[in-house]
Amino acid sequence: MDRRLQGWTEEVTVDDAGEQLSLLQGYTPSARPPKSRDAAPELPVAQVLIDSPLPHLDRLFDYLVPVELDERARPGVRVKVRFGGQLLAGFLVRRIAEPSTGARLSLLAKVVSSQPVLSEDVFELASKVAARWAGTVSDVVRVAVPPRVAGVEKEFEPDTTAGTDQPTTAGTDQPTTPSTSLLSAYTNGDTFVRRLHRGDAPRAVFTSVRGYGPQGWPHELAEVLVAAYQSNAGAIAVVPDQKDLDRLEAALRAVIPGEAFARLHADDGPTPRYRNFLSVLHGRTKVVIGTRSAAYAPVADLGLVCCWDDGDDLHTEQRAPYQHIREVLLLRAAQAGASVLIGGISRSTEAQRLVRNGWAQPIQPERPTVRQTVPRVVNTADSFERARDPLAMKARLPEAAWRVAQDGLRNGPVLVQVARTGYAPNIACQRCREPARCTHCSGPLAQTSRNSPPTCRWCARPANAWTCPFCNGQQLRLSTVGAGRTAEELGRAFPSVPVISSAADHVHTSVPDAPALVVATPGAEPVAPTGYAAALLLDGQSMLNRESLRAGEEALHRWFSAAALVRPAHEKGTVVITADEQSIVGHLVRWNPAGAAERELLQREELGLPPAVRVAAITGQSAALNQLIERADLPASIRVVGPAPAPEPASVSQRIEAGEEVQVPDRRTLIFFSYAKAAAVTAALRAARAAMSAKRSGGIVHIRCDGTDLI
Repeated sequence: MDRRLQGWTEEVTVDDAGEQLSLLQGYTPSARPPKSRDAAPELPVAQVLIDSPLPHLDRLFDYLVPVELDERARPGVRVKVRFGGQLLAGFLVRRIAEPSTGARLSLLAKVVSSQPVLSEDVFELASKVAARWAGTVSDVVRVAVPPRVAGVEKEFEPDTTAGTDQPTTAGTDQPTTPSTSLLSAYTNGDTFVRRLHRGDAPRAVFTSVRGYGPQGWPHELAEVLVAAYQSNAGAIAVVPDQKDLDRLEAALRAVIPGEAFARLHADDGPTPRYRNFLSVLHGRTKVVIGTRSAAYAPVADLGLVCCWDDGDDLHTEQRAPYQHIREVLLLRAAQAGASVLIGGISRSTEAQRLVRNGWAQPIQPERPTVRQTVPRVVNTADSFERARDPLAMKARLPEAAWRVAQDGLRNGPVLVQVARTGYAPNIACQRCREPARCTHCSGPLAQTSRNSPPTCRWCARPANAWTCPFCNGQQLRLSTVGAGRTAEELGRAFPSVPVISSAADHVHTSVPDAPALVVATPGAEPVAPTGYAAALLLDGQSMLNRESLRAGEEALHRWFSAAALVRPAHEKGTVVITADEQSIVGHLVRWNPAGAAERELLQREELGLPPAVRVAAITGQSAALNQLIERADLPASIRVVGPAPAPEPASVSQRIEAGEEVQVPDRRTLIFFSYAKAAAVTAALRAARAAMSAKRSGGIVHIRCDGTDLI
């Protein structure tokens, strides 16, 4: 072996479990020798984050930088390293002069790309996100950095960009600024915009009342982004889905040049997404809009982060560590000293907690603005409507809703919001009312169209000769009516009016102002240019009766979002809600989202439930779950609930039916802890899982923090 590599190569290390784990493979006679085995003269050690989901490998590993890779091995680039006898992908995080361990190091195998896609501040943010949600940094980086497209990187090589990155376009063209501020109608709105222009770092929770038109929330949010753009600061705005992103992009294009901002969305395709990402990385654009991954955009001089509609569940990452983008943006704002704007038509309890603690100022409309902007809301369950229609509580479409729909169709489109997609998502026995289940996998039966046979939603088997196992009945009834059946019934009731369905895989972004019935599920409501003439919010009680701590909050969020698309009351805009008369519906009738969030937060504080406290769900086999709790050695003051049987995923029964061997996590423990102890608790859980992973003992354990669907 070359004497120059002595002290830098190690074949085998021993982990804390006493097992010999081949971590860093060095030069061996059987390996292909590198072109040069000289170490780089300056900063010869590269610290690499290996792309691995294993918790015990969630750290930086030291590698030696060969002299031939010295120029290309810059912090942030993609690399290949030898690890455990394999060639694995990773990111070069930083270069240092001395190794962090006394072990002899292996050579860096390859620099995949010269683009420094993982910046130092994004890596720091990913580390904080992993620590907060008890996850691994590589899982967060996988979301933050888009997949590589080699052909796009040629556009950003130094020889095609005048040797360095092109200057940012911020401030080169004067944006089109409206004569009057859209936020002037809100308390603290003008103050927030003025402080942005001055380069301050204000923090606010914004509650809008405008859901459509040239003064809708996309234009209000664009005005805030323009303020950051004019102060030459970077800005990030994250919205829930593509429909909202398209609206924000159209509003932003009307006030700043199209090349001055970048759009980051996975559904745009790998090439446009990676091109926009590199444009931000090289400083060509400093304003970024997008969905979840846009929160990690490498924006220079970040001065503003915005999260629109933070109560939408689409803001929660669907892969480990299941982070919520609102909290990610709060971490990033604290790291960069940037301004924060959390906005929406309604207000989440998490946002209200920030206002209550004085961390953020509310930007909300005064009551005169509310009365001039929002529609009239009618509850079919109040005493007046019950006196007029005694059967209103039994009918799915009460007489008041029918009357409002008829009147609204004379002036424009009418929105009909239903809770479920499909035709009949749930069916039951006609005689005993027991839910109909599949005889093969016990999955729920559903009906996909009027004349189709009952079909299992899990294994897709038709149940042509179904018999109830409880009463031997053979007749079925519809337990839940979906968007398809609702559109069919309304089509027969209003034969001269077109019916537009917007749900599942056929979501419409907009509808014309002509009279039409628009049947949509929550979140899929199209936008009418001048607003809907009326809206019918059906299935309200079924939304409130869900077994969830957040059933009322989520139902109110969906109702406010749909009602904001309706014309104001002075233009005869009317919203009808079909739900029992209670405090939650009362907040919609009075249009008081801040009051609803405050009331909900007070109740959660009394019960010690999120977001007043944090919660972690630990799921796994009983032995593994108990072992992790013991290893974590949690403080005695932490409230532990469980273990209890874990909810079984719908896909498990399908896989068992197919003959696969499936290890179902059968137990779940909930841990409630305060924000003051959160860092210690998540660190202990993270370390315990890493130790179990290193020793390969106890089995797989899943940790999920602050999931909105956990309780």
